[in-house]
Amino acid sequence: MSVDDEIFQEFRRIGRFLDRRGLISSHGGNMSVRQGKKMLVKRRGAMLGDLHPWDIVEMSIEEIDSKIMIASTEALVHRAIYRETDHLAVVHCHPAYTIALSLVEDEITAIDAEGAYNLKRIPILDLKLPIGPHEAAIHVPKMLNNYKVVVVRSHGIFAGAETLEEAYNWATVCEEVSTIRYLTMLTGKPLLRDVSKEFHDW
Repeated sequence: MSVDDEIFQEFRRIGRFLDRRGLISSHGGNMSVRQGKKMLVKRRGAMLGDLHPWDIVEMSIEEIDSKIMIASTEALVHRAIYRETDHLAVVHCHPAYTIALSLVEDEITAIDAEGAYNLKRIPILDLKLPIGPHEAAIHVPKMLNNYKVVVVRSHGIFAGAETLEEAYNWATVCEEVSTIRYLTMLTGKPLLRDVSKEFHDW
């Protein structure tokens, strides 16, 4: 399959952004876009920071086909998201501060104004098998019907949106919220203003 160059360039652009911001390891993370009854998803083992046209795999959303053997290990999660939500693009990455908070909290609540305005709360899923598509394919789509980002405890995040750039944005906002919360917790001091309690007034 020959991937449309405009679509490939967008995969490449967002992949480089994820890599440069340190939201993935060298070969970690994946992303996809929906095209009708098919989706384009990163190839298994490909580097998001150095994508090539052959690193984009076309798969059916309606049924599992042979492409599952070379597509990202999370391809079934992406497929389930497109089957059960209105999202047209998905980004999955492993931001360090978000993962760290997922190990000690049951949800991530924004304590900064920007984060609270954009995301407010970020749900955390506690799956028996956090790495692997089977449980995530069941539970992640349900969360993404109501939230822009969902965290799989100890693993990473899935962000859904209309475009890859928008999904990438929610991933970066999630990590910014987590970083601010984490660093504030390190001070051991009480918040002078807790914006998480002001959501209903905004």
